[in-house]
Amino acid sequence: MANRNKNMTVLQLLPDLNVGGVERGTIEIATALVNAGHRGLVISNHGRLVAELEAAGAVHYDLPIGRKSLATLGLVRKVRRIMLEQKVDIVHARSRLPAWIGRFALRGIPPSKRPRWITTVHGPYSVNRYSEVMASGEKVIAISEFIRDYVLNNYPRVNAEKLTVVHRGVDIERYTPSFKPSTSWMKEFQGADFYDPDKKILIFPGRLTRWKGQADFLALVGSLISTGQKVCGLIVGAQSDAKSQFERELKQDVSKRGLEEHIHFLGERHDLRELFSQADISYSLPNVPEAFGRTTLEALSLGTPVIGYDNGGTGEILRHLFPAGLVAPGNVNEVAAKTRQFLTSEPAVPENHTMTSQNMQRETLAAYQSMLN
Repeated sequence: MANRNKNMTVLQLLPDLNVGGVERGTIEIATALVNAGHRGLVISNHGRLVAELEAAGAVHYDLPIGRKSLATLGLVRKVRRIMLEQKVDIVHARSRLPAWIGRFALRGIPPSKRPRWITTVHGPYSVNRYSEVMASGEKVIAISEFIRDYVLNNYPRVNAEKLTVVHRGVDIERYTPSFKPSTSWMKEFQGADFYDPDKKILIFPGRLTRWKGQADFLALVGSLISTGQKVCGLIVGAQSDAKSQFERELKQDVSKRGLEEHIHFLGERHDLRELFSQADISYSLPNVPEAFGRTTLEALSLGTPVIGYDNGGTGEILRHLFPAGLVAPGNVNEVAAKTRQFLTSEPAVPENHTMTSQNMQRETLAAYQSMLN
């Protein structure tokens, strides 16, 4: 193995570098490695964030290690060659199939030259042998206490001592209560069809998928409108072609409830930070517990109150930072009552917290160093 006194070379493995929490975390760690004088390498099937990764000084290898095909096994030798040629010290797997490719590659390297193995569990995967690879690291990172409990409850062979919680976080230099959108953005926002200065803005961020809770949000807005509340509901999130039926169902529900003037679908947006800053309340209402709940943290970091179901990562974040926003899962009536309360008397959102990308970077690099000492 390479001299442990030298700077680290860390190789991260994931399916691709398109938009998402796993992808964002990969870039943040690669950037932190480079900034600290180490080397950050990433293998993935390309993606729109590769340019950002390379601009940070990290190196990307374009291999489809997340493609679900027997042909993907043919990439094991290429991955092993990269590990050896680049004298990789640590291999960090962030997804199941790339993790298997990484493990197979490591097995072909003599122990004296073999990099250390670390995994991050990003979600409550289906419990089976295929998923168990994510708990196979010499050190296993869980992105929340909820995920730590998932690992311990479902994979009893995992030694709790090798499991560590490193919360994902937001960049506190970008997400701060003092943030103000640009003048040009505000002009465009206030000129949008949905904008009405007399209406309170309620925002629901998240992909259009059944478990995220958009249907509950429609029920909430309908309840508020029926009692005379002046609100504008914004649903922000992408819809894949394969799931367009759900979007149609939501829009049919909007029509059935007579909410066409009160609910607006904005689709995928790249200005969610700006939208959060102008919202009166943000919501997280998943009917299946989420692993973390990044949008909850982003909104709170901007000073925007969040009302969310007390489950998974959303409940965990709210318990830590804003317990006033907690609601029993599935209780839309309670969500509506709390919304009316917040609109009547705006609650104070704590300005400081520890769930930051800076802390996530520091704790992850410390985990790497602990494996090499």
